[in-house]
Amino acid sequence: MNIIPHQITIRELSEGYEEDFSTGSVIAYGGNLDVRPPYQREFVYKDKQRNAVIETAMNDYPLNVMYWAVRGDGTYEVMDGQQRTISICQYVQGDFSVGGKYFSNLPSDIRERFLDYALTVYFCDGTESEKLAWFRVINIAGEKLKEQEMRNAAFTGTWLSDAKKYFSNPNGMVYLKWKDYIAGEVLRQDYLETALGWIADGEILGGKEMSPDADPIADYMGRHQKDSDATELKLYFESVMGWTRTLFPKYRREMKTVAWGELYNRYKGGSYLASELERCVGELMADDDVQKKSGIYEYLLSGRENERALNIRAFTPSQKRAAYEKQGGICAKCQKPFPFEEMEGDHIVPWSKGGKTVPDNLQMLCRRCNGMKSDK
Repeated sequence: MNIIPHQITIRELSEGYEEDFSTGSVIAYGGNLDVRPPYQREFVYKDKQRNAVIETAMNDYPLNVMYWAVRGDGTYEVMDGQQRTISICQYVQGDFSVGGKYFSNLPSDIRERFLDYALTVYFCDGTESEKLAWFRVINIAGEKLKEQEMRNAAFTGTWLSDAKKYFSNPNGMVYLKWKDYIAGEVLRQDYLETALGWIADGEILGGKEMSPDADPIADYMGRHQKDSDATELKLYFESVMGWTRTLFPKYRREMKTVAWGELYNRYKGGSYLASELERCVGELMADDDVQKKSGIYEYLLSGRENERALNIRAFTPSQKRAAYEKQGGICAKCQKPFPFEEMEGDHIVPWSKGGKTVPDNLQMLCRRCNGMKSDK
């Protein structure tokens, strides 16, 4: 990748500045700079940060360098510096004041000096993979991008634009309909990342080979980057959420952190009765031994096989010590003596069969005996 430094004045940068609030696009530098390419976040600077940018330039102090990617048509897109660029250009066009003074109210010599302030901008010219690699390097300070925002930098195009319109719109159907089921920030690409993670997981379960250090989401995005739209991803997501709501029509707040797509990928072929699932969910939600309530859904869909998903409450060290002394240090199964450190607390009546995590249902077993019991 070629990385060449340039001096760009605020006058040049702010020329032709324009924001389209209907599309979210922002252009500057005489219409030749895409300030908010598809992978960039919304403007997130607070007033204090925004004002600090203006005061830094006003006092002729150095601002951090910016990075622009050179496009094939000779125009540019901001890789790093969107927040500073927007702050500067909005101030020049009079969107806000600093210290009670708008740009238009400044003395003419101060305005001219501000417009002549030179920003250091590195023009970066290279392949998409080189651009992504460099983007990861420079994303080390300030308002850091999330992993999905960085992936978006490498896979721009009609597919990504369509996917973002569907999954990254705070006024869109996905957010309004499913915000209680998905954790994260829609504008920071968390919803898009969630859907991509789920569909990539399904491909791997279906037999797609991938190296251990590969990024399944980036792999999926790379294969679909040139698609005209994101219909496959959208249909998959709607299938996941429709399946979820059919099986569990009663919403509970614990559902927000469940990886519904992963459960769909593993259990969509199962036969379930929604009324029976609801009855069981209610019972398990009320069970004090179940420490991870969000794991109830995986536990039930797995046919009650994955008890680890529930994080069942363990016996306390004092309870186990009391049982050990009561047993005289003898394993309740093999009847051999063991040090306390080599024994483990066990439910006499298994939790899955109604046994509770209480002292009367506790026995101490050696590790071998407890392991053999767990394997059955």
